[in-house]
Amino acid sequence: MNTQDTTRPLEVACPQCRKKVLWSEANPYRPFCSKRCRLLDLGAWADESHRIAGEPAMDETDLDALLARADRDGEPS
Repeated sequence: MNTQDTTRPLEVACPQCRKKVLWSEANPYRPFCSKRCRLLDLGAWADESHRIAGEPAMDETDLDALLARADRDGEPS
């Protein structure tokens, strides 16, 4: 690796607005460019616009039905 590469701070794109941002301790909002972009991203997670892919989680009624079925299956006839 080049010594120049290790001394220059990493530059990343702000996840919200795509503006180039230096990844350094001087930027308290990293990887975002500003507090506004950070709050917009947080709001998107809060209203579930952003999601992590995967299987849907069970809600309480599904879990209760599964437990009741397991109890019935475990009882002797």
